[in-house]
This record gives sequence, C-alpha cells and structure tokens, in this order.
Amino acid sequence: MIEAGAVENIEAMFGIHILDSVPIGVLASRPGPVMAGSGFFEAVVSGKGGHAALPHHTIDPILAASNVILSLQQLVSREADPLDSQVVTVGKFEGGGAFNVIPDSVTIGGTFRAFSKESFDRLKQRIEQVIVAQASVQRCSANIIFLEPSSPPVINDPELHDFFLKVAGEMVGPGDVREKEPMMGAEDFSLYGEAIPRTYYYFVGMLNETRGPQAAHHNPFFTVNEDALPYGAAIQASLAVRYLLEHQEHVAAAAKVEPRDEL
Repeated sequence: MIEAGAVENIEAMFGIHILDSVPIGVLASRPGPVMAGSGFFEAVVSGKGGHAALPHHTIDPILAASNVILSLQQLVSREADPLDSQVVTVGKFEGGGAFNVIPDSVTIGGTFRAFSKESFDRLKQRIEQVIVAQASVQRCSANIIFLEPSSPPVINDPELHDFFLKVAGEMVGPGDVREKEPMMGAEDFSLYGEAIPRTYYYFVGMLNETRGPQAAHHNPFFTVNEDALPYGAAIQASLAVRYLLEHQEHVAAAAKVEPRDEL
C-alpha cells in the first residue's frame, strides 16, 4: 500500500488489534514503544561430512552450529542493557539424515527483536559477526541472509496517545482505558510509522472468562470473541471523526480542498 501511494497526504493513522489478555470492553495502549521491531535470519553452516565413527576425518557443522546458537544467546545476556529489552531466538535447526553420518552442512534460523532502531541494528550486526566467527572457530564457513522485509518497532505518538485517552475515556469510561505494557511481538503496522508523520496502535479487549479457557493468539485453537467487534468498530470510527473535527482546517489544507460543514 505504501509503494502504491495509498498513504500519501495522510497525517495520522490509527491501528487496532484484539487482545485475549484484556477484558471485554477495555481498551489498552501506551505512548512510545508498544511492540518490538522484528527481523529474521537464516544461516548455512558448512563443513565436511563423513562417517560419525571417524569424526577426525570430518569438519562437523553440527558442532559448529551448536556453538553458534549458544553464543547467540549471550548477545542479550552479556551485551544488552538489562533495561533495554531484546530477544534473539533460534527456532530452526535442520541438518543430517542418519544417526551415523556427519552432514556437510546444517541450516539454522531465528528471529531477533528490540524496541529501538539502534538496538535492532546492533543485534543484526552482531548476529552476523557471531555466526561467522563461531563457525570459523570450528573450521567451518557460514553464509547468512536476513529475510526482508523486517518490521521496525511500533512507536506510538505521544500526542495521539493523549487524544486516544480522551476519546476512549468518553466512550468506555476512564476506568476501562488502561496502560499496556510493551510486547516483544511485532506488527508490520510499524511500516506505516515510517511513511506517515504520526501513528498510533492500540488494543481492544476480548477476554471473557465465562466463555471458558481461551487459547492464545496464533494458536490453532484460538477463537474470536465477537462481542469485542462493536467496541473496535466504535472506537475506530470515533477516533477518525473526532480527529477530523479537531483538525478540520489542517486536514483540508493538506488535501487542498475547502473545509466542509459535515466534517
């Protein structure tokens, strides 16, 4: 949509997501970072295969990849500020096909997350350095690719947060508008934040314990509590209408049209 020009001349955008940990009828968000930036990497660690009974005739990529994984975990525990939340997770390890054969290569892959662009870029740089260096220690080589596109952090505009608190408080009551802790999950809504002056992302609660146990998001047993849908539709409409009313002259000037009474 950005490449197609669909967001040109837009000065503010509101994004919405349901959340199974927030009660039905409750709206939640926060100013500043609300969701982490996310990237994905994949590396092929190559050595020299052979019979498992003769490891001295091989260059073992499984051993090298194992050391790589252990070293990657130290990027957060030893190099990151404890107050600057970051994550590096290896979720993929593929290689070999027999119990008694050392393969020529293995493939590992994973994700890295951070709440600031500086931390995100540093993690990316260090991931590549660690993989190459640790593979080299075990006489292996490594080829790393970073999958695109990555998602930058979701950063909520502070002024739009104040606006959200006002509009949401009038709709559901101030007691049902809550502060949301940042999440290490990622959201490609953040890409709009790089193309539009101001963006804001918030959550609509759907938790109703009387419905029984609720499977988490991205779980095959997840079900939507459709009672949350009217809240989401109402708050999105209210945010849009109120923003246009309060910024009528500015919006009209940006669109190069005269203000209209129905706004």
